[in-house]
Amino acid sequence: MADSEKMERTVDIPEGVDVVVEDSTVTVTGPKGTLSRVMSYPGIAIAVKEGRVVVSAEKQRRAFKAMAGTFAAHIRNMITGVTRGFEYRLKVVYSHFPITIKHTGNVVTIENFLGEKTPRIAQVPGDCSVSIKGDTILVAGIDIEHVGQTAANIEKATRVKRRDRRVFQDGIYLVEKGVAAE
Repeated sequence: MADSEKMERTVDIPEGVDVVVEDSTVTVTGPKGTLSRVMSYPGIAIAVKEGRVVVSAEKQRRAFKAMAGTFAAHIRNMITGVTRGFEYRLKVVYSHFPITIKHTGNVVTIENFLGEKTPRIAQVPGDCSVSIKGDTILVAGIDIEHVGQTAANIEKATRVKRRDRRVFQDGIYLVEKGVAAE
């Protein structure tokens, strides 16, 4: 292929999903909600044609191919989010002190972790729902980045420092992640 040929990545738009591209903002609307994201890179164009999103790069260079693939993956995740949603399942593990978890607003509070008097706090960015059932925490939402960041914040809040990890295995750990069950 010559360097002057265009490179394209395509993403199919399923029934019931609407994709709008204005300037460098891509907005995806579906049955579960609306996601919007700014996707801007010199030499990359995004357009909606015949029931699919076309991400095209001006040149056949590695950086342009990589960015076109990244934009296509983001759009694919947005479409999956507004149609099915994402779920991350975390497991609460303790052997020394029983951990108490509460969710209020956009904060998850972890109390009595390793017997500490001060509660540990994890932020919940965006519009994610956090449900606590026994020793399982379920984080769900339509934006994969917010769901993943929430799970990471909860997991990071219970990281054990200055103790032997082989003995103190208490914490909250990611067990399962994926597309929400319908």
